[in-house]
Amino acid sequence: MFERIKEIIAEQLGLDNLDEITLETSLIDDLEADSLDAVEIIMALEDEYEIEIPDEEAEHFKSIGDICRFIEDIK
Repeated sequence: MFERIKEIIAEQLGLDNLDEITLETSLIDDLEADSLDAVEIIMALEDEYEIEIPDEEAEHFKSIGDICRFIEDIK
């Protein structure tokens, strides 16, 4: 799951080097994602995994690991 989430995030942010993305990677601090990027990532994840991520939950996503744990918990 982590590898696919990495691919989705890299695709949304236009990143070429997936090796830069770890579970500890911060969307904002490390990948310099802004709020629009975050919304696009959430929408792509919702489509990929056929889930709905409430805004209240998405606001707590600080790292890639946070996203992975949330999706694993609801799947």
